[in-house]
Amino acid sequence: MDDKRRIRISKFMSLVLRHEPERAKLTLEPGGWVLIDDLLSGASGAGFTFTRDELIAVVKACDKQRFAIDETDTKIRANQGHSTEVDLQLEPSEPPAELFHGTAERNLAAVLRDGLVKMARHHVHLSPDTTTATKVGARHGKPVILVIDAARMRADGHLFYCSANGVWLVECVPPQYLRVM
Repeated sequence: MDDKRRIRISKFMSLVLRHEPERAKLTLEPGGWVLIDDLLSGASGAGFTFTRDELIAVVKACDKQRFAIDETDTKIRANQGHSTEVDLQLEPSEPPAELFHGTAERNLAAVLRDGLVKMARHHVHLSPDTTTATKVGARHGKPVILVIDAARMRADGHLFYCSANGVWLVECVPPQYLRVM
């Protein structure tokens, strides 16, 4: 499978597993899971056909580990980033002392004023390392890395969750917990 096809399948899977499951006539189960067969059938019904082998290749090739397949190899889900209502069934976790967030330089003034807000998603996404945060920030312009005082946030009662692919999730990050790296 060439990169163009892989990216197209990945984008479709992200769309229906994170934002518009109804487009492929899917209903997300608790945890965000759907049967792989239902996804393939729903995709075909929506006019976009791909095979189970292609789906597996997309999951394995995704460096961000956007998707997970369950231990029975029958279900798939997006690990995080949902805008549709779903309970990912994540338990609160103790974060490292610092986490990181990459954003475009043009967003910096608003972020320092308002903090990090989840926008249309369920959570703010935080990275465990600066390399990942830089890649995320570079998607929308010149990246700026923010350091989050996760230890102080946790001590102040904020809950953190860690998704299956190591992305840290939090409801919001108020500006007093942020500093520019």
